[in-house]
Amino acid sequence: QVQLVESGGGLVQAGGSLRLSCAASGRSFTSYAMGWFRQSLGKEREFVAAISWIGGVTYYADSVKGRFTISRENAKSTLYLRMNSLKPEDTAVYYCAARPQTRAHYSDSGEYDYWGQGTQVTVSS
Repeated sequence: QVQLVESGGGLVQAGGSLRLSCAASGRSFTSYAMGWFRQSLGKEREFVAAISWIGGVTYYADSVKGRFTISRENAKSTLYLRMNSLKPEDTAVYYCAARPQTRAHYSDSGEYDYWGQGTQVTVSS
């Protein structure tokens, strides 16, 4: 079992920045590749970014590429999402998730076994 707790969401103006954190506990953090997903009202959950278990490989949705940065600090069992140049369309609940590193489909939410409770990000225009 892995427990995930997100923090760092809030209200920010368009063009601003936020950094989300996801603290993991339970089984070894380094056993898992990690991802961020988001879900806005009336829409399905969508992939945002993913990172390999050691942090050397990252993936991004086209909509956030160049603006968001995913990273992890394994010594602290923590995952991060740095979000710059935020837009109103980035408004959503953001979730971190963990998947076994043997599963390759990083953008498929079904590949992830563990999820946090989510943190709200609201970007005003």
